[in-house]
Amino acid sequence: MQIPPSESVSNCTVTDGDTLRCGEERIRLLAIDAPEKPGQCRAGRTCAPGDPFASERNLRVAAKPTMTIRRVGADRFGRTLALMEAEGKDLSCHQLENAAAIYNPKWDTGGYVFALCGEAATRRSLTR
Repeated sequence: MQIPPSESVSNCTVTDGDTLRCGEERIRLLAIDAPEKPGQCRAGRTCAPGDPFASERNLRVAAKPTMTIRRVGADRFGRTLALMEAEGKDLSCHQLENAAAIYNPKWDTGGYVFALCGEAATRRSLTR
């Protein structure tokens, strides 16, 4: 598997359990779906179960002042889809391993997240 090139990013803030902002760039963590904050789950959509505030806190704990990003593409909202690491730990995997998000294999461009943490992805996989 050819993993995308990495670069360093800093001064990122956590928006919710699966999204960060690094400067002007909005970054969606690859292949995961975290619970939506109240009023954010649009009609007709089945949103990820769980506590959105706990999910956000969990990601905030893992995020560090300087991290590594591997850009994979962009979503329909213009956010960068990416693998992000903090202190050598992939943040999508971190969220899955801590039951703070679910894995959606349809969103795993390149199969990267499954390759990095397949056991956690299988345990927390989309079942709807």
